[in-house]
Amino acid sequence: MMENKVSEKKPKAMGTKEKIQNAYIEHLLTEGKQPASVFIFAKKNKMAEEEFYKFYASFSAIEADIWNDLFSKTIAEIKSQEVWEQYSAREKALSFFYSFFELLKSKRSYALHSVRSFKKGLKTPTALSSAKETFTEFSTQIIQDGLESGELSERKFISDKYVDALWLQVAFLLNFWVKDQSAGFEKTDEAIEKGINVTFDLFQRSPIDNLFEYGKFLAQHAGIKMAF
Repeated sequence: MMENKVSEKKPKAMGTKEKIQNAYIEHLLTEGKQPASVFIFAKKNKMAEEEFYKFYASFSAIEADIWNDLFSKTIAEIKSQEVWEQYSAREKALSFFYSFFELLKSKRSYALHSVRSFKKGLKTPTALSSAKETFTEFSTQIIQDGLESGELSERKFISDKYVDALWLQVAFLLNFWVKDQSAGFEKTDEAIEKGINVTFDLFQRSPIDNLFEYGKFLAQHAGIKMAF
């Protein structure tokens, strides 16, 4: 007689990154604070504690991942558009900011809670550390494209700071959006348009650049000593 073999079924994973994120957000918004411990959080959501640690080392890591996902999803979405490669650097930046804040509406309650917990100062909040890396990689590429096409001006010691200027726009617009009470957040849309356009106007060639170039020319060919 053949022996009946009983297959050992492995327990299905009860937690996924998305489920953990959603459960964490729900707890934050209903309780107003982080869970007391991973053990309590896991038990409440019917998952083993070790299952949680397969995805995250801490609650802070969840917060950083939520923000990073928002940035990554925005970038993936705008890059998938057929017109993306035809956009100028300015248009690519505008596309990102409009799309990002549109996506952020779906998590506004969480974003309000998170942003208001950020410590004031120049240091990037821990929750935005991964998101900043993602954004820096994205914005570095569009700035480089703009420099290569001649859309943006190459300036010694300054061009490298263009990416930092765009990150400052992220910080400014986040705080603006949190306080925006206008219908459909139309004031935020206006702030995006004005802020990004002014920023890219500064990135582009200006009469000051022409003046510097003229000064260099005189220094090289007319024997005139210039301070720069």
